[in-house]
Amino acid sequence: MFSRYKKPAATKAGANLQAVDTPKTAPIEQAPALSFRKPSPTAPAAVVGADKERKRKDRIGEIKIELHRALLDNLNLAALDTASEDDLRAEISSIAGEILEEKGIVLNREDRVTLTQELYDEVKGLGPLETLLKDDTVNDILVNGPHQIFVERAGILSLSDVTFKDEKHLMRIIDKIVSAVGRRVDESNPYVDARLADGSRFNAMVPPVAVDGSLVSIRKFKKDKLGIDDLVRFGAFSEEMAAYLQAAVATRLNVIVSGGTGSGKTTTLNALSSFIDNDERILTIEDTAELQLQQIHVGRMESRPPNVEGKGEVSPRDCLKNALRMRPDRIIVGETRGEEVIDMLQAMNTGHDGSMTTIHANNPRDGISRLENMVAMAGIEMPLKAVRSQIASAVNLIVQASRLQDGSRRMTSITEITGMEGDVISMQEIFRFQRVGLSPDNKIIGHFTGTGVRSNFTERFRLWGYDLPPHIFEPIAAE
Repeated sequence: MFSRYKKPAATKAGANLQAVDTPKTAPIEQAPALSFRKPSPTAPAAVVGADKERKRKDRIGEIKIELHRALLDNLNLAALDTASEDDLRAEISSIAGEILEEKGIVLNREDRVTLTQELYDEVKGLGPLETLLKDDTVNDILVNGPHQIFVERAGILSLSDVTFKDEKHLMRIIDKIVSAVGRRVDESNPYVDARLADGSRFNAMVPPVAVDGSLVSIRKFKKDKLGIDDLVRFGAFSEEMAAYLQAAVATRLNVIVSGGTGSGKTTTLNALSSFIDNDERILTIEDTAELQLQQIHVGRMESRPPNVEGKGEVSPRDCLKNALRMRPDRIIVGETRGEEVIDMLQAMNTGHDGSMTTIHANNPRDGISRLENMVAMAGIEMPLKAVRSQIASAVNLIVQASRLQDGSRRMTSITEITGMEGDVISMQEIFRFQRVGLSPDNKIIGHFTGTGVRSNFTERFRLWGYDLPPHIFEPIAAE
């Protein structure tokens, strides 16, 4: 009796697999016979072993491509959505075994298991990317064409041994991802943002804009949210800084997390949000939903790009305008990068204390300049002094996150905005990361320290029940 996962064949049950009406494909060449000659004395054993491993992988790759074509011909694709994982794996293993036997190809148990897993990933997953997506040590996946995939682990980029067969294979996986969220990517629309099923952020750019093959960037979604205690333990900041930030968030200061790409802005924002009380109504606005707030009263919004006809766009500013009508206690914007900055500053200035957002900037003073530039780019005709006055009254605190040269991520500065001095926004740094050198293995040596400046919000903290001891602001000498 035919399996419900196979396409019904025109022949009766029990007919040979060759009788299935499928397109003819070129047979796979029989594996070459093993040579019993000793390797050349000039060839090191490691080189010979690497060459054998490469040939084995190439052979497995060719077999996989052939079997994948056969699977698409034989599997009943309409039944895949309702099939259990175990049933589908068994069916793939059965079909693969029949075809391998028909072709006269003999594989050992390890190669069969690997082949079945890769075929399952091709049918139900994202092909070669599945291995990297399942690897919890990988933070970012960066694809530069079909044969070059870099991964980031612990802040360090390295070239992985995972590849696609060719550009068509890579494009098929990209299409699979974007079509699942109702988007498209092709020559007329060569770039796309999307979100994977697990919440990971996905961006792709395809030829002709991508010259040497499609470019893909995946920022993996962290299933386990890092809390303040975790970040202190990892050395992202000190216990004194954590105590200060708890007081700042709990007493509803408006906070901006500033930093470069991959510096840990979203992770920091997630951690800071843990200090918000459960009895507050929080609305979040993001391009790609990544924030993992643990409070019970959270409304999440996600912006949307225009469709094929150029209609249906919902911008972050649209979400923010609507959020202001939904009685929020706090508004958290995943990233402020455009004209929504006007509404964000207005919200911070009009009773939505405790709001938070992130921006791209290299230091707190650059963060202020970036806010000014975004206001200017929004087309608002305001004198520079008025813009700065608006920023100074809206933003209380800038937390600077940085990814250092050794790949580590640190909170390198906590800076308060204290008001205006003439035409200039006045700021004071409360904590900083003090670098003192470099270890022999190129790890940065440094420590967190107070600057000796007393917080401008000390009285506010005290009135809310957070009486911070003065010594946490004192400078710490290098050991």
